[in-house]
Amino acid sequence: MKKFSLIFFLAVFTALESSFAQQLQMPQASPSASISQKVGLTDVQVIYSRPSTRGRKIFGELVPYGQVWRTGANSATTLDFSTDVMIDGKTVPAGKYALYTIPGKNEWTIVLSKNTDLWGAIGYSDADDLLRFTVSPNKLSRKYETFEISFNNMTDNAADLSMKWENTRVDFRISTEVDPIVMAQIQEMVIDTKTENPSLLYASANYYYNNNKDLNQAYEWIKASTTSDPKYWTMHLKAKIEVALGKNSEALASAKESMKLAEEAKNPDYIALNERLMKSIK
Repeated sequence: MKKFSLIFFLAVFTALESSFAQQLQMPQASPSASISQKVGLTDVQVIYSRPSTRGRKIFGELVPYGQVWRTGANSATTLDFSTDVMIDGKTVPAGKYALYTIPGKNEWTIVLSKNTDLWGAIGYSDADDLLRFTVSPNKLSRKYETFEISFNNMTDNAADLSMKWENTRVDFRISTEVDPIVMAQIQEMVIDTKTENPSLLYASANYYYNNNKDLNQAYEWIKASTTSDPKYWTMHLKAKIEVALGKNSEALASAKESMKLAEEAKNPDYIALNERLMKSIK
């Protein structure tokens, strides 16, 4: 009898174990998603879940006005910054934060919380807030069926984080430190060492040109770069700097040389760039 009971127990246990092992795989109602974006020199990562409207009225009903929202579905949405950033004029230290929002008809409150372990907004406390500020929502002509977070209006040191769902879009700007870091690198790797590396000289000249810094210094660097290792892209930059300095005859010669090198490399983009540049030179 005991032997029979043991066999019966093992059979039941095996059947239960087998049923647990064969869990059903089904699509998530609000699939998880992540988006990574380089903003300036900073890596920004967003992890969130994406609910859909499914015929429901969202803001003011499914997501009530005036209440803390997880800004997505399931676990709270998180933002992770690899360096310090600036948001709403305030410094946000490098690290991971939960992104909460308080939607309103005419104003949204954006919250960065130091507590990233909550399920949605259950247990949320403003005592954990690192930052809180308000923005104005925008009405969209296009309907977003599924909640979406993206990065827009990119510059060398900033980007808008944009949240869109239904007919509403909300943005806030993330800014990063770039210029002091780049200038320190140029000082150390180019100026102090008096480098002759053509790639470093080109990169430094390009940064100076694009950021309205000392064009005469940029010109010295790009001349040294193109003298030792002329490329169609470095010659094109040399031509642009010469135009900015009023050296039109030199610019025309540099653009022609860049054009020749681009044709040899079969690069249609730089062929077109040089054609436009030469037409603009008077």
